Amino acid sequence: MKDGFFKMEWLIELIQKQESERTDWIEQLKATEPQHRVKQAYISFIKFTSDDFDENIELSHSTEGTIVLDVLKDGRIGGIEFLKYVPHY
Repeated sequence: MKDGFFKMEWLIELIQKQESERTDWIEQLKATEPQHRVKQAYISFIKFTSDDFDENIELSHSTEGTIVLDVLKDGRIGGIEFLKYVPHY
């Protein structure tokens, strides 16, 4: 990631390395538009409520730090959070 943007491809590569058995997430992210996003603390991929939420999965990146995936009860990723960009961290 650089220049304030990230490509979905970058997140897909990170999941392939750290959660390789989750091919469903990889397929979901490949189909998610847009594929280039402005880097910010939280990025939502789909609309969901707290009732839809199941768990958080943490990924680690050498320059971006901890990245939290919000995983829904149906297995999809609802969004991601870059803790590095959250003011209270």
